[in-house]
Amino acid sequence: MDIQLEKIELVKLLLNTNNPQIIQSIKNIFNSSKPFDFWDELSHNQQLEIKQGSKEIIDGNVVEYESFMKHHR
Repeated sequence: MDIQLEKIELVKLLLNTNNPQIIQSIKNIFNSSKPFDFWDELSHNQQLEIKQGSKEIIDGNVVEYESFMKHHR
């Protein structure tokens, strides 16, 4: 499915309708849907790991990239 083609087809349908109920229904769909947030798609463990990593950065518990790579090459 080509998403751009689907969107164009939907726009055509919307432009060709005079039915206020359809227009209102579409508006309701857009108004009720919340923006996508990848955070909500992460598992609880993934969220905890990211929070822990952020805390380590804030606390200054970091290692320079080159130093890290020296030990792993």
